[in-house]
Amino acid sequence: MQAPGRWWAVLAVATVGLAGVAWSGCGDDSSTSEAQESIEKGVEEAKQGVQKGTKEAEQGLKEAQKGVKEGGEEVRKGVEKATEEAEEGIQKGKAEAEKALEEAEDRYSP
Repeated sequence: MQAPGRWWAVLAVATVGLAGVAWSGCGDDSSTSEAQESIEKGVEEAKQGVQKGTKEAEQGLKEAQKGVKEGGEEVRKGVEKATEEAEEGIQKGKAEAEKALEEAEDRYSP
């Protein structure tokens, strides 16, 4: 799939070429008119393609922003959960250390 910019450049070169042939008088009035119509049709189709591509890009950007927002919320919840678990672990470790200290004092004190 070619990039939209490349397509636009190819179309512009073709349009300029056809316009040059038509305006140089290489043909009768009928072929000049047909070439002009063809050029106008091509330009209109290109405009529509660019507009469609722009709308699709905007929609993609909105969807990406929504995904980032949702992902950010999940990360925040994960951090909160990890913090809670760490605090619980610290409290449990502190309680076990205090218990071990008391047992050591009872065992080794005269």
